Amino acid sequence: MSGPNKPLWFRDAPNAAAVGLFLASLEAAKAAHSYGPVGATRSMPPGRPPAGYTLDHNAQRIGDGEGMFLRACAALRAWRMFPAPWTSITPADAPIRAGMIVAMQARAFGLWWLNACRIVYVLEESGAGERRFGFAYGTLEAHVESGEERFSVELRADGSVWYDLLAFSRPHYWPVRLARPLARGLQARFVRESKAAMLAAAVGVNARKE
Repeated sequence: MSGPNKPLWFRDAPNAAAVGLFLASLEAAKAAHSYGPVGATRSMPPGRPPAGYTLDHNAQRIGDGEGMFLRACAALRAWRMFPAPWTSITPADAPIRAGMIVAMQARAFGLWWLNACRIVYVLEESGAGERRFGFAYGTLEAHVESGEERFSVELRADGSVWYDLLAFSRPHYWPVRLARPLARGLQARFVRESKAAMLAAAVGVNARKE
């Protein structure tokens, strides 16, 4: 095991014991965030990420009405936006609350990687006929990337419901720095499949991959 300051990699998918030890080491070490502007996705100006980071902002309309909004909120709470089988969150039932540490598992570069994130804030907003729910998590030292990602669902004044992803990132671990184009391709794949996963979770149909 590499310890709480580096992501872990495996040739095969890590078992529950390995993931549990990884999470326990992070808690014991009071693992630190790997970036400075913690919480910046809450208030940064549109289109302007913190200096030195790459911005990604994507949205998917998933339907209309309060019922759809509530189903989308439930999907977020259940981490359904992480597309299987190549990504997952442990604990699978991790509550959405500030300070919660989770392991994000992904298959990349022919290996399985365990990455550490901590929820930095939770959004629950309403007003003027609009509602929004979501949260942002930030990377810890044990993550191949450095940065923050916000996942949210919005019920807009016109009744439409949207899934929104906002992130800023830069490479943190050396394989990502060496293979940045491949890493960016994986990030783009995650966005496409995450939007499809949320649409499927909220409306029970397969989304067309854009």
